[in-house]
Amino acid sequence: MGRADLQLHSDLGDGLSSLDAILDSAEQVGLDVIALTDHDDIHGAFALRDLAARRSSPVQVITGVEVTTRSGHLLALWIEDEIPMLCSLTEAIARVHHAGGLAVVPHPLSYLTFSIGEGALRQLARSHDREEMVDAIELRNPSYAGRVRARRAAWLNANVVRAAETGSSDAHHAALVGTCWTDFEGRTADDLRRAIVERTTRADGRRWSLREHLDGAARQQWRSMVRDPIKRVRRIRKRSSRA
Repeated sequence: MGRADLQLHSDLGDGLSSLDAILDSAEQVGLDVIALTDHDDIHGAFALRDLAARRSSPVQVITGVEVTTRSGHLLALWIEDEIPMLCSLTEAIARVHHAGGLAVVPHPLSYLTFSIGEGALRQLARSHDREEMVDAIELRNPSYAGRVRARRAAWLNANVVRAAETGSSDAHHAALVGTCWTDFEGRTADDLRRAIVERTTRADGRRWSLREHLDGAARQQWRSMVRDPIKRVRRIRKRSSRA
């Protein structure tokens, strides 16, 4: 079985670790596939993919981004362009699929971070348009915020949504890379994608300790709540002025 960590954040976004440190950690813990998913910015994912290629790393890198939709955060994987911020959830999912990617719900139902709620997921499940259906739901996340509604999310997925399950560390610094992961048959990114589509993946991993939660928490929250949003607003304004 292969192992993939599908939600990681770098210091190019609101994370605390460099791309080199993230890749080093992924190699050390024996991951086969990782995805860098900085908030609303795909450039770090491209840079990490290039770094892995230059190093001939055994870890394959999926390009991704954590999209801020009006209903909560959404992971867009296997894409080559960003999805616009603050569009509707259904529009974001459709855009991911039109771009050839897969849409994954991170930290579902959590009230401790900006997450897609049960009502939105039930509404998606009632849709007859497959372009608006999520491909997977993150059912293993080691943080307090990520696991606060984990049991309810697992029940909802098993009985209503019926998407593939994933596990991700949501690591914002390198020491926590690979603390939760997705098990899949095979070793490559193509094998992983096939397993998600066929819904044969399994979420696995452990919880973070209190010490792991607090390590660098203040600096990371400043980046998340102040620095990173300002950067994104400036980038949006620059794009608007060019248009």
